[in-house]
Amino acid sequence: MINKSSTTSLAYKAPGSFEETRYEKLHNVIVESSTTGSLQIAHTIAELILQKKDQNKMCVLGLATGSSPLSVYRELVRLHKEEGLSFQNVITFNLDEYFPLSKDDVQSYHYFMHSNLFDHVDIQAENIHIPNGEVTLEEVRNSCIAYEAKIKEVGGIDLQILGIGRTGHIGFNEPGSHLNSQTRTITLDHLTRFDAAPAFQGIENVPRKAITMGIQTILNAKRILLMAWGSYKAEIIQKAIEGDISAMIPTTYLQHHKNTTLVLDEEAAAELTRIKTPWLVSTCEWNEANRSRAIAWLCETTAKSILKLTDEDYNQHGMSDLLVLHGSAYDLNIEMFNRLQRSITGWPGGKPNADDQYRPERAQPHPKRVIIFSPHPDDDVISMGGTFDRLVSQGHEVHVVYQTSGNIAVSDQDALKYLEVASDFIESKSDSAIETLNKAFSETTPNQPASRSICDLKGSIRKRESLGATRYFAIPDEQVHFMNLPFYETGMIAKNPISQEDIDLTVAIIEKIKPHQIYAAGDLADPHGTHRVCLDIVFSAIEILKPQSFMKDCWVWLYRGAWHEWDIHEIEMAVPMSPDQVLRKRKAIFYHQSQKDGVMFQGNDHREFWVRAEERNAATAQKYQSMGFSEYAAMEAFKRYFF
Repeated sequence: MINKSSTTSLAYKAPGSFEETRYEKLHNVIVESSTTGSLQIAHTIAELILQKKDQNKMCVLGLATGSSPLSVYRELVRLHKEEGLSFQNVITFNLDEYFPLSKDDVQSYHYFMHSNLFDHVDIQAENIHIPNGEVTLEEVRNSCIAYEAKIKEVGGIDLQILGIGRTGHIGFNEPGSHLNSQTRTITLDHLTRFDAAPAFQGIENVPRKAITMGIQTILNAKRILLMAWGSYKAEIIQKAIEGDISAMIPTTYLQHHKNTTLVLDEEAAAELTRIKTPWLVSTCEWNEANRSRAIAWLCETTAKSILKLTDEDYNQHGMSDLLVLHGSAYDLNIEMFNRLQRSITGWPGGKPNADDQYRPERAQPHPKRVIIFSPHPDDDVISMGGTFDRLVSQGHEVHVVYQTSGNIAVSDQDALKYLEVASDFIESKSDSAIETLNKAFSETTPNQPASRSICDLKGSIRKRESLGATRYFAIPDEQVHFMNLPFYETGMIAKNPISQEDIDLTVAIIEKIKPHQIYAAGDLADPHGTHRVCLDIVFSAIEILKPQSFMKDCWVWLYRGAWHEWDIHEIEMAVPMSPDQVLRKRKAIFYHQSQKDGVMFQGNDHREFWVRAEERNAATAQKYQSMGFSEYAAMEAFKRYFF
């Protein structure tokens, strides 16, 4: 029997029932993490399967693909293997499939579903239904009609699982989809194809069409659960929950459905009014974090610096109770001004022989041993190159630890270029290593795992680029560490789950160096997920090591990558950069030549990494200036992690 003690009810409740949710038009449940949410969804599915079994009925599930439901499927597989959950009474219908696309293609949803769920449970093959991406153009319409008829034949979908795309699409129902639409072919939005491009090794390989259940098909489901994880989804989630129904954001159509629940982690829910600005909808707990956030928001809303805010500004923007509890605008303004002022430092490793009472870092010990964890072999210089440079110049013992090889981010074209250069300097071009690599490239097929030899070559390219940058910052090679964490080494976009080996390797490097500072990528939204996985590995290692005496002297600072920056109220250390330091950071980034000019994993931003890094750092400096502080060319920001 399934252990239900760990499950939490996701039962539907009418949205907007309480004052704090008055802007919300879709029921949502906010969970601690995507892991927690995935477990809850999986257990909800399991309970429905068991309920239907007890009633001697089939359980009809509508299933989604993509990264969001992966943990759900892993838990369902675990429940089957370890707790005896049977899928004998389950019928499934998948939301969508690329068209045209072979079932055997690793990017097909047919392949995805079998490799992540169906091949590991006892579901009957005839009960699995996935839109057929192999039918001809002439046959596809009738195939869609038959798919729709089959859903009706089995009595409709009992529980439909959904994710949400950046355009607000559900399934492949792109902006402009009609409320009454049913299963059909659809032309994919450019943004959707762009987001899929890394998996297909380039946007030119992404199919332009797909087959998808329609909006009406989805709304016909008796129960709908939509999951959204990470701050990457926060903006579209806010529009879906609080916005008006619009064909341009298809998820808003779910407002018509009276049994839909959105399951969100804290990051995905961050833009909801009751989360972002709770003082606008209800009584707020005015702790230090909320006071800082509210005052920063008030400055932005009124376009005033901190010290110019008045009692009237607070009263007019839902913050009158803050004045009642914590004094006048003057007192609050001074408190916030001092906090932000004290976050600014040119000494990220602490200033020796100085009063550190109001500095973000300790003066002692000096010099410090420092670990900079870099998920990929360029995140160190892209995200905190100025601080990196500053730590070295101020005499600290800086170690850079590259967590993954980053090999899949090197294009075949770039790798072949390096291979040809190597060939020019080898007396015999029949050298066995060269021959092996050339043969491996000639046998490479799209969307299949790269061979070990190709992965090693690409990893070597990124390793040498990294050493160029670290040598530029005067780091000895023995203080540069390449971990090549196993979870990453699949030769494909899809990665393995975190293993104990990943954690053990991280524990070992921390234990060896015994740092006084650790810097790690604190990205809670990452287009390819690696940053978040690497952060979880670091956190797991710290949890294991924290009883050790050297960890009592270790502080952990989190930086953000090329996609996001900390909100100003979250920043606990801001390191200013001069124009010369900005140029030094740019030069360090330039050593990573394989990640310039058409980089494979650019995310949703077309700017090159050095451009977005500079503009982000300049924007952070501008935020401080608008709050009433001195003008700097750029700033890198950090938030402390307490363990």
